[in-house]
Amino acid sequence: MEKRKQLNMQMDTDNEPFNPLKDMNLMDDFLFDVATVDLETCKIIIELSLGITLTKIAWKEGQKVVHNLPGKRGIRMDFYAEDDQGRVFDVEMQKRNRGNIPKRTRFYQALIDAPMLKSGEQGFDHLKPAYIIVICGFDQYGYGFYRYTFDNRCKELPELLMGDECQKIILNTKGTNDEDVEKPLVDFLHYIEKSSEDNIPEDCDERLKHLHRKLEEIKANEQMGVTYMKMEERDRLIRKEGELKGESKIVSMIRKKLAKNKNIIEIAEELELENNYVQKVTALLREEPDKTDEQVAEMALYGKEEK
Repeated sequence: MEKRKQLNMQMDTDNEPFNPLKDMNLMDDFLFDVATVDLETCKIIIELSLGITLTKIAWKEGQKVVHNLPGKRGIRMDFYAEDDQGRVFDVEMQKRNRGNIPKRTRFYQALIDAPMLKSGEQGFDHLKPAYIIVICGFDQYGYGFYRYTFDNRCKELPELLMGDECQKIILNTKGTNDEDVEKPLVDFLHYIEKSSEDNIPEDCDERLKHLHRKLEEIKANEQMGVTYMKMEERDRLIRKEGELKGESKIVSMIRKKLAKNKNIIEIAEELELENNYVQKVTALLREEPDKTDEQVAEMALYGKEEK
């Protein structure tokens, strides 16, 4: 039964209530994707994340998708840019903790580096300095830091850098060490989590105020609102279809066990399901014997249609 509870928790997490565009935060995928189509917005995000100032940035060959070898997994980056000093920046937004940040950044580094070298090229001088920034709505490591910066160092001599010129920066909107980091970073991370006028301090960095104005323009755009509604409806239908496929398999197993004269308690124990759920499906199967497994699953999930 514990497995079933975990499945339900995962479904509850993935299927969040509808959030209108005007109430969205920069941490939400749709708003972040739309906002970072603008290069100036990307520049502000990089600067505030790293505490640096960039003169100029450009899209890294317009890439959002980096392909791997045929049959191997590629990546879709949130945004990927290069500055006038040849440094490359990959910025990712991670709202929920999937437990994969460390190895995910390792994989991203490998696929970001690979296209920088041509086939047969000797040496590695064309590998550019790289920064992989992951903005998290949770504390990945639990120390309360707003920013965790990683580079390769010698275990025996920690002050000795390997010198591979790749840094991984994990940002945490739930940080508590305000005195140890620059105020613009703290204000920025708080704003990401709640992107509203109330979360713009009067003394905040001008770049953050500029970012807020850009987001307000997006939220006020009627056409953008229509686009968001259409995408949300499409995603809802896709999620519903996925749920139905999983539930219909469970209904099929319950149906087979009922045919073997198993009772509700036995079925629940064998399939690790809640008694109430098995009882509900069993009642539907008996009331609607001609319905398919998917139709019964839909009724179990969303209720029977009123006649």
